[in-house]
Amino acid sequence: MRDLVADFTKHLAKAIEIGARTSFRNTDRKIENVLISGLGGSGIGGTIVSQLVAQEIKIPVIVNKDYSIPEFVNENTLFIVSSYSGNTEETLYALEAAEKKGAEIVCVTSGGKVESRAIEKGYNHIIIPGGLPPRAAFGLGFPQLLYVLNQYGLITNDFEEGIKDVIKSINSNDSEIKQQAKYIASSLKDTIPAIYTEASFEGVAIRFRQQVNENAKMLCWHHVIPEMNHNELVGWAGGSDKFSVIIFRNKTDFYRSQKRIDINKEIIKKHTSNITEVFSKGYSAIEKMLYLIHFGDWISVELADLKQIDATEVDVITGLKDELSKL
Repeated sequence: MRDLVADFTKHLAKAIEIGARTSFRNTDRKIENVLISGLGGSGIGGTIVSQLVAQEIKIPVIVNKDYSIPEFVNENTLFIVSSYSGNTEETLYALEAAEKKGAEIVCVTSGGKVESRAIEKGYNHIIIPGGLPPRAAFGLGFPQLLYVLNQYGLITNDFEEGIKDVIKSINSNDSEIKQQAKYIASSLKDTIPAIYTEASFEGVAIRFRQQVNENAKMLCWHHVIPEMNHNELVGWAGGSDKFSVIIFRNKTDFYRSQKRIDINKEIIKKHTSNITEVFSKGYSAIEKMLYLIHFGDWISVELADLKQIDATEVDVITGLKDELSKL
């Protein structure tokens, strides 16, 4: 897993190469909404994209992580299938439901049943390299969702330069990121981490939570500012040093949210002193998000090393899928 995390910028560069050469057939449909369907390491890309394009796209972008799909889906819905393996059970059910609704379907996958269905039905699709754990393929799959939206004329391709910039930033700060990640991991070990971000960066928190779960085999939770100030902050009255806090921040976060974070820290310090902040680098939202995601990925594998466990192993998920296959 360390090698796969280290390859993140290579994956992003490969993704640009794949996305830039992609050409879709045209459609006369008026796209009125977008539904991105995917789970786990494939689904997090949809969450990140929905937040990144919120200030640009003129139509709703919804993320679906279930067997079923919303009733609003129709022939004017752009339904994006995001399944790295191409065999995700829930996503295949959702795909079948979207077909019955007559949606405009696009598939992003490395193969499996999704690729077969896309070829059989003539759906627009993007095939990315396979053979990786889905969570380690984020850098390959996530950018393709942006390319899909661009192909349908829903966003510009400005994101491409942002990805190129973050590749340079991560590569130039590689040693510093690893060193800081190792230090932070040592403070999170043997605790239950609470992960916080501003609401517009929630995808970063979700990604880190998932990586801590899968790579470090640890329980943790996440919440966002300002919503957590209306509920969870009160719950910290029951906090203790068995909990740690990590806050992913941007110097450009809304000024009132920044003040909330500072006040939150003072309140939480009464119950645990284990509070860490990680600030992004970069200028655009996509640079900042990808920088923080990569930083979090390194923390998760450092945690796995400190616990002397295999970051790649997810036998419990495999076992669950085996049991479901018996139905």
